[in-house]
Amino acid sequence: MNKYLVEFLGTLFFLYVILATGNALAIGAALAIAILVGGAISGGNYNPAVSVMMVAAGKLPKNDLIPYILAQVAGGLAALELYKRVKL
Repeated sequence: MNKYLVEFLGTLFFLYVILATGNALAIGAALAIAILVGGAISGGNYNPAVSVMMVAAGKLPKNDLIPYILAQVAGGLAALELYKRVKL
């Protein structure tokens, strides 16, 4: 369960930085931080396309694909909600 929570939080953080700043340096730093903090727990995918590719490459168990994608999509939606609420 921890790996799904990490994917959710990492995606939330990464996508929030994208929405809030639009700055390439900040976005790159956010992704690097998310991978450094959560990579050892979940692999640091933070993107459904990456998760699909990792399953295809045999580096992520097939049973983890749907929970990873759900966690990542939920993290993205949470980032959008946070951005909209903080922006006001």
